[in-house]
Amino acid sequence: MQKVVECVPNFSDGRRPDIYNAIAEAIKSAPGTHILDISADADHNRSVITFVGSPEAVEEGAFRGIAEAAKWIDLDDHTGEHPRIGATDVCPFIPIKNVSVDECIALANRLGQRVGSDLGIAVYLYGAAAKRPDRVELSTIRRGQYELWRDEVANNPNRTPDFGPAEAKSWGATVIGVRPFLIAYNIYLNSDDVDLANKIAKSVRFSSGGLRYVQALGFLVDGQAQVSMNLTDFNKTPIHTLQEMVRTEAARYGLSVVKSELIGLAPQKAFLDSAQWYLQLDEFDEDQVLENRMAEEMEKDFTPLAILEKTAAGTPTPGGGSAAAVAGALGAALVQMVSELTVGRKKYLEFEEEAQAILQEAETIRTKLASAITEDAKAFDQLMAIWRDKELTGSERDERIEQATIYAGEVPLGVARLSLIVAKLASRIVASGNVNAITDGAAAGILARSAIEIAALNIRINSKDLKNQEIAENWLAEIQVLEAEVKATAQLISENAADRGNF
Repeated sequence: MQKVVECVPNFSDGRRPDIYNAIAEAIKSAPGTHILDISADADHNRSVITFVGSPEAVEEGAFRGIAEAAKWIDLDDHTGEHPRIGATDVCPFIPIKNVSVDECIALANRLGQRVGSDLGIAVYLYGAAAKRPDRVELSTIRRGQYELWRDEVANNPNRTPDFGPAEAKSWGATVIGVRPFLIAYNIYLNSDDVDLANKIAKSVRFSSGGLRYVQALGFLVDGQAQVSMNLTDFNKTPIHTLQEMVRTEAARYGLSVVKSELIGLAPQKAFLDSAQWYLQLDEFDEDQVLENRMAEEMEKDFTPLAILEKTAAGTPTPGGGSAAAVAGALGAALVQMVSELTVGRKKYLEFEEEAQAILQEAETIRTKLASAITEDAKAFDQLMAIWRDKELTGSERDERIEQATIYAGEVPLGVARLSLIVAKLASRIVASGNVNAITDGAAAGILARSAIEIAALNIRINSKDLKNQEIAENWLAEIQVLEAEVKATAQLISENAADRGNF
């Protein structure tokens, strides 16, 4: 059962691509994270990065992004249209698939504790994760923006953070929380009068008596008046209702809507609802959307087509190293499956706690091995690029080849280490898990052993090209130990499977 969480951190820089791209790279470096969108706005001086992954992957990715932002963004020098309180201004988690709000609240607390203690950044919890009722709304926490926070945090008890030091730092504070989907939506008017944009914003936002689940402010962007809005529950206040109210309010002042703008990502349903309303499709069914029907059919297809096609394409990557990661990840997935079939069954009640622990660890390992599929290919491609670079000569070339070779060996070594953990998890679930899935647990052990043996081939070939013989010898010694351990574990799995399965 794959768990998916979305994270949409907002960073107080939208003018320096090197900064917000570096933050994106830091997020992406966490195994199992997938960046879906990077949106930057120079006038607001703000960037929004949308990424997804398992709870563990997203937590690590968010931590790395927050740490990177604190290195480069100085709020004492920051100016921009959008309200802000920190370098990483806000970091919300949104449960997407097989994840509860409570799990995301626990995730927000773990991250807040870590950011506060490890990075020394003041952290406030908001939304569903808020520890105080007056901190549910982001706007309350951000009142007065960075400048007022900087002046008050050390002396005003109401500013005491939930985690981290109560002292002003140039990276400001970070607000972490849990919320539903939020749609960031801007409407531009045929005017440069920001006062009129603010009047319209006041009319439509809930806090001033407007539409529920709408936050709005007026800005001047590139010489054009903009009504900037956040729609916090599109199911209860749909986009088309908001659009028409802005249009009506603008008409009061003799203005019209020039264009609209979506910031970041939004659920497909939000636009289908608006399309249905505008087109008056009263009998519309979402199954009539071609892409929806295609997705339904593709979910029935268990073939990992993309990796198979790429491996068969006749290019050097993905190759054996990626195949090792695939085998290990499949092994971890099978361990998860057997654990899922064990948890909650009366017959295995005494094993419940351990099965839950195996399930969680297998999911974490599977995510890391899945990331290694592309990481192995990347390592080999980097090494080949250096070999082919005619501009590189002498000691610089030799050093870069050496470092790339080390990287190309460390990736499969990491796969082998993770795969041994998979084999040991398989041994535990085969020994006590659901007997009806015993062969699936045994298959997980076989796949893990195969992954280690394949990875060992890559490690041995890379060790031959290393000048640093100490590293090479350490690799060879470790892989020998890993192979011996997985062999013994595989034997134990086989014996337990045969004994419990009566075959």
